[in-house]
Amino acid sequence: MQKEEQIKNAQAEQVSDVTQAINSFVDYLPESWQPYWEQVQTIPMLAFGLIIVLGYVVAKIATLFFNKSLSQITKRTKSDVDDQLIEALRKPFFLTIFFFFLGVAVKTIGLSEGLESGLIRVLASVLVFSWLMRGFKVLSILLETLSRNRHRFEIVQPKTIPLFDLIGKILLIGVGSYILLIIWGINPTAWLASAGVLGIAVGFAAKDTLANLFSGFFIIADTPYKVGDFVNLDSGERGMVTHVGMRSTRLLTRDDVEITIPNNVIGNAKIINENGGRWEKSRIRVAVGAAYGSDVKKVCDVLEQVAKDHPEVIQDNPKPRVRMRAFGASSLDFELLAWIPEPVLRGRIRHELHMRVYDAFNEAGIEIPYAKQDLYIKEFPQPKA
Repeated sequence: MQKEEQIKNAQAEQVSDVTQAINSFVDYLPESWQPYWEQVQTIPMLAFGLIIVLGYVVAKIATLFFNKSLSQITKRTKSDVDDQLIEALRKPFFLTIFFFFLGVAVKTIGLSEGLESGLIRVLASVLVFSWLMRGFKVLSILLETLSRNRHRFEIVQPKTIPLFDLIGKILLIGVGSYILLIIWGINPTAWLASAGVLGIAVGFAAKDTLANLFSGFFIIADTPYKVGDFVNLDSGERGMVTHVGMRSTRLLTRDDVEITIPNNVIGNAKIINENGGRWEKSRIRVAVGAAYGSDVKKVCDVLEQVAKDHPEVIQDNPKPRVRMRAFGASSLDFELLAWIPEPVLRGRIRHELHMRVYDAFNEAGIEIPYAKQDLYIKEFPQPKA
């Protein structure tokens, strides 16, 4: 009980502070104006109208000065963002000054304390809503500006803007709601506790969705791959990335099958990006064996010529090359290394190179050995008599 009384007293003090601030308006009038003001107060509606007119004029002059002074500063910048921010804040700035005078005007009518306090609270609530809506506009302007400067703010991109926009609006609504509760004399402690319990419940119920959402946010921010890249996952999937969303990533396989992978899964997987690196080029390896006794220099020349004769193999920077890798169990192991323009060509060009290597070895008389085993019989069993 004592705690509730303390809260009510604190809220009453906040309301009285607002009332005192409005009443102190008269104290700022020059002494020569005081007698005239006392006469005007004898006609409440006249005082009400004069204060409203005065408030409108003062608010207009203050807003004009606000625009002019800030415009002088914004002229030094090349961006038009600051001009948009000034335009967005102009209306709530005007309403703040005008509503102050409107509150003073309400005090002059001589309404009952309850009705007067209610009208002032309504004015304050409208002012909070005005600032809240302009806060949404300012948030959109800032996010759009940051997304255009992605080289400086990599985490803010067109695909992450909805998440930042949602978080920003939730924070603004939370602050605005808290201020409104205080204005109307409602204890915000219970509401905050209920919101906390509700947030925990929603978090447990939608933990998978939230995990995918935040994983998608970090994937877009970190960009381990992008649309058009060919990726290999440690689970065996390989395909071209066709969509990177906040909830999932889609791969189109070589079988023209689309795979949708939750971002929570792909965010914790090992990813091989075939389009990563310094350029989009990709290297393929063709392993081939030559029989022992073959001319190794001739083998290298034949393999290099096969790569040079293929129209889609890159011939310079870097050039195709051949490496002898090992002395195998039944062959000399060579490897043809060739670069191709993009990873999507990997399967077809490797197939064509294998066929050309086989034909070239046959023409050059180079044997491609195969594994074979010889069986020696030490003695035949003697037939029984």
